[in-house]
Amino acid sequence: MKIGMFINTQFPEGDNLAARVPELVEQVRIARQSGFQSLLFPHHYLTAPLQMLQIAPMMAYLLREAEGMTIGGNILLLPLENPVHVAEEAATMDVLSGGKFILGVGLGYREGEFEAMGVSLKERAPRFSESIGLIRRLWTEDRVTHHGRFYSVTDHGISLKPLQAGGPPVWIAGLVEAAVKRAARIGDAWLIANATTLGATEPLMKVYRDTLAGLGKTVSEFPIARECYVGANHKTAMDECRAALEYKYNSYAAWGMESPTAHMSFEEVARDRFIIGDKVYVKEEIARWEEKLGVNHMIMRVQWPGLPQEQVLGSIRRLGEIYG
Repeated sequence: MKIGMFINTQFPEGDNLAARVPELVEQVRIARQSGFQSLLFPHHYLTAPLQMLQIAPMMAYLLREAEGMTIGGNILLLPLENPVHVAEEAATMDVLSGGKFILGVGLGYREGEFEAMGVSLKERAPRFSESIGLIRRLWTEDRVTHHGRFYSVTDHGISLKPLQAGGPPVWIAGLVEAAVKRAARIGDAWLIANATTLGATEPLMKVYRDTLAGLGKTVSEFPIARECYVGANHKTAMDECRAALEYKYNSYAAWGMESPTAHMSFEEVARDRFIIGDKVYVKEEIARWEEKLGVNHMIMRVQWPGLPQEQVLGSIRRLGEIYG
């Protein structure tokens, strides 16, 4: 089992982000020292009043602290981006990271982001699929001619090839059956999002594996992102992270995403969705998710807006003691 960190780059209104950035550096340093093997970054636009540091500058800024770790997005909202830009930027990140970059991408869902970027929300799936195909060609071919529904390139090649042969692995996030099948067809891994329950994920994993088998395709990575807090005391762990997690999921609801916090208690939301407890409990829970789903890469988000740094670092260190 690999353990990774899904870093939080979102902060409450009024928070001093200049003071938070050194804390992020320290989190990555402690995670790497504790044996974490990957570092993934979120991506959104127009999140006010929630403050958010943008994905590409933060990946580049934290790259040295993450030396030796796999880095990437969880998730880059691909339909909002030009695939030529994504291919170029991903190739640069792959070289800078020593071939440790993954392109973690998804469709997105917020109408405001799509409207602001001049992209139709209804066109996100075909844009996504066309982008993946074009990006892979740009990574692997010297010169590309592509005239698709949304994008055109005429006899050009990108400025830098990725270090990894064939380009970085493409991890595709998705919450519904159509997205999972798409991940099997055109991705190198299906990246399971944080908010899904174990019960909802099991049938989707079967769909994913059945689709792979039907394609005669094998993959090596089965990553899953989870909210995870490892406290010193099991009885108090839930209360220690409750306020920060509630803030985070209430933000989702404010953005228009269906959030379970709107109609469930925190304990109900956390059950079979979050991994919160002491080291013994968290280790048992990880083993349960591994057994039920066959996942082999747990990417843990260990901080949410407002959670104090000392609690974040304690959770990272304890998680490292379990699996680092």
